Formats: sequence, C-alpha cells, structure tokens
Amino acid sequence: MSVLHDLFETIQARKAEGGTESWTAKLLAKGPEKCAEKFGEEAIEAIIEAIKDDKVALRSEAADVLYHLFVMLAARDVSLAEVEDVLAQRVGTSGIAERASRT
Repeated sequence: MSVLHDLFETIQARKAEGGTESWTAKLLAKGPEKCAEKFGEEAIEAIIEAIKDDKVALRSEAADVLYHLFVMLAARDVSLAEVEDVLAQRVGTSGIAERASRT
C-alpha cells in the first residue's frame, strides 16, 4: 500500500466516524461544496509557490492539494480506485489524443 492509499483510507474512515475530533470529519460535515472550495484554495496556493519557484513550499502545498482532492472525492463518494481506473485507461494514449476524445 502506498502513502496515498493509506491517506485515502484514513479520510474514508474519518468520513464514516464523523464527529468533531478530526479536521477531515469537520470538513466533510460542511458538505461537498465546501470541500471543493477548500481544494480550489489549496490548488491556487500550490500554483503561487510554483510560480515563485519555492520548491520547499511547493512540496508542502502539493501535499495539501492531494489531501484536499481526496477529501473532495470522498465527499462525492468517488473512490481512489475509480480515479486509478480512469488513469489506467489513459496509459499509452497521448494527452492530445485523450483530450480530443472528450469532445
């Protein structure tokens, strides 16, 4: 198991447990829209650090982005396995061809 799978499992556990002792559970309790908003905020912070070329800060913000992406997925009942399936389907397909297939 990877750290990303472990993180997603922890988020799923916090979702199931609920309560106020966990930041994850509190965020999920605010609803999918708030989870999406928080993900967007973190993505913007990562973009800023990338533009500034601050690799230390970018690593930290990238971790925040992944965490909040996983929370957003959990809020909408999308599993990490489902996302991995989509990525697996794209293996061997150029990004240009994959994007063109969506239109």
